Amino acid sequence: MRPAFRHLPIAVVTLLALAALWYGPIAQLPNYHAFADQRTLFGIAHFADVASNIGFALVAVVGGYALIPHTSDETLVHGWAGYRLFLAGLLLTAFGSSYYHLAPDNARLVWDRLPIALACGGLLAGVWGDVMKKSAATLAGWLALLSLWSVGWWYVTEMTGNGDLRPYLMFQALPFVLIPLWHWIYRSPTGDRLAFGVALLLYALAKIAELIDHEIATATGLLTGHTLKHLLATVAAAIIVLRLHQRRRTSKT
Repeated sequence: MRPAFRHLPIAVVTLLALAALWYGPIAQLPNYHAFADQRTLFGIAHFADVASNIGFALVAVVGGYALIPHTSDETLVHGWAGYRLFLAGLLLTAFGSSYYHLAPDNARLVWDRLPIALACGGLLAGVWGDVMKKSAATLAGWLALLSLWSVGWWYVTEMTGNGDLRPYLMFQALPFVLIPLWHWIYRSPTGDRLAFGVALLLYALAKIAELIDHEIATATGLLTGHTLKHLLATVAAAIIVLRLHQRRRTSKT
């Protein structure tokens, strides 16, 4: 551990929170629900945006099957409560995002954003437990509550005509900041740094793809940006689960 920097993550989070307060409410884009994928196949509207959620469920189920029997292992025991929430968030995302994309509107979007926020909170708690060598259970519980509040805050403010995405966006942004910091400060294994770094990079690319949904659809003529977002995010989640499984196996050799 680098003792001189142990308070840096808290300082960064505080600065981000103060910056968000100073900036003011962040509204949802007015055309947010106008996705490029308008195709109906097999009677399913927006087929690609819906079907591309299957990957989240597969990663969650396969990951749970591979990891749950070994949650008492040294490499998993501290962060497992967080990673369990992460896997649950992935599974719920498969259903919530599919439900939303069938007929996109704000009411359905709640069920898309809730599990995404839960997955982000679970990932943060899991890595925190890993680096601190402490149970992530309490932190996972608090982050789960805060993630639910973040989406609830957006929806309530949206209903009053002054939608504010700041808390939800914080949940999306914090893994990009805190996970690399924790890994650096607490000298995490190189394998963890590489796997989580690649996963975060892929998720960043997924968010970019989401923003240029129509442009990607025009360029490819087939694949839309939002569908690509789902695929990239699925690969990112799979890399994290694979690393957890590999870490456990490596510790046994």
